[in-house]
Amino acid sequence: MLTFKSIELKDKDIINPYLRQQNYRASDLCFANLYCWGEKFDTQFAVTPDWLFIRFKDNNGRNSYLKPVGMGDLREAIALIQENHSSFATPFQMRGLTKEMIAGIEAVMPGRFDYKLNRSVSDYIYTTEKLIHLKGKKLQSKRNHINRFIRENDWKYHSLTGNPELVRECKNMLDKWMEVNKEEKDPSLVYDDHATTLMLDHFEYLNLKGGLICVDNKIAAFTVGEQLTEDTVVVHVEKAFTTIHGAYTIINQQFVENEASEYLYVNREEDMGMENLRQAKLSYHPDILLEKYNARCK
Repeated sequence: MLTFKSIELKDKDIINPYLRQQNYRASDLCFANLYCWGEKFDTQFAVTPDWLFIRFKDNNGRNSYLKPVGMGDLREAIALIQENHSSFATPFQMRGLTKEMIAGIEAVMPGRFDYKLNRSVSDYIYTTEKLIHLKGKKLQSKRNHINRFIRENDWKYHSLTGNPELVRECKNMLDKWMEVNKEEKDPSLVYDDHATTLMLDHFEYLNLKGGLICVDNKIAAFTVGEQLTEDTVVVHVEKAFTTIHGAYTIINQQFVENEASEYLYVNREEDMGMENLRQAKLSYHPDILLEKYNARCK
């Protein structure tokens, strides 16, 4: 029988060894996301010697599970979370399943589940080469934004890695950004602010990477991410003042060039079903749209 508990900061050393065993490139499978968004999704975990289990609530408040992470008998692992769920009145469901995960499930439990695409949580993945150099006609507008930004501003890039004072300055910038965007109707903005603050508060402990852009010696944009798999970095946070033309474009490019150039891919996470965010991420023409599915028993 599994015993689930809320994820605390100190659980990093318990959870990370399991996460390092996977190579799905899915943004859900990193400790910073599980911990920092834990309040919104009531994220909990349980472990056995072979498996890590993650339970959380979907947007309708129903209990859901990620695919168990680990090495061992996957059929037995799924049976454990099905048994755990038996005390709840809602149907059993696993969420955030990539096609590769589904293939693994079908290999040991063929025909047991129906799978439904959840487009709003599918991840946008790009090659670092694309995001650094922005080559080709399709990305001409991105180059134009950067060129205009460089032409109009006295600017400089600074790494956040190893610079706790700059990380603290990003918290001040975040407060100003929230004040500017307080009229936004997106209800998740409060949780986004909370998650971002946790990442900045525990930047070093969470082994995060980051960078900022200064314009006239004031922070105009910053980004926070981390290594996700051996060949992939994930971007958790990207904040910029839209009053400065090209600020989002330049921090995107500069972060990858300075903090992630040794990796093959950058996962810029999902669009949460927000049309403006979807169009922004599609405008960079992802090399991989990592589709994720929900699974329910037939």
